[in-house]
Amino acid sequence: MAEKPTPLVGKALLQKVKELSNLTKRETAKECGYYTLTKDNQPRVNLSSFYDALLEAKGINLDPESNKDGRGREPTYRVSVHKNGQIVIGATYTEGMGLKAGDEFEIKLGYKHIHLKQLGTDTDEE
Repeated sequence: MAEKPTPLVGKALLQKVKELSNLTKRETAKECGYYTLTKDNQPRVNLSSFYDALLEAKGINLDPESNKDGRGREPTYRVSVHKNGQIVIGATYTEGMGLKAGDEFEIKLGYKHIHLKQLGTDTDEE
């Protein structure tokens, strides 16, 4: 039985994809190790894993499990105004920014936007 391929990841994957730019997507994925062998030793290319690895190598994580806020919801980067007039950002975003209870912000209103500027940091001296 043939040895299981070790898929390339990170910079090595990106470099190999550049080198193989003349091949089809399936051929490139196979050459980068994203395939398994069937019982009769036929290669089965796994394009999904290949694309996920490419995105991760580029710094893009589409794995929703890593972004959930503890209640099984994924951050959407969209909010709506509540009936009481408030806009709630949510803990997923504040934790992602490393914010703590008591952190203060200056609010600047634009024509169609709200700009929050954190106070008490070195960059608020602009």
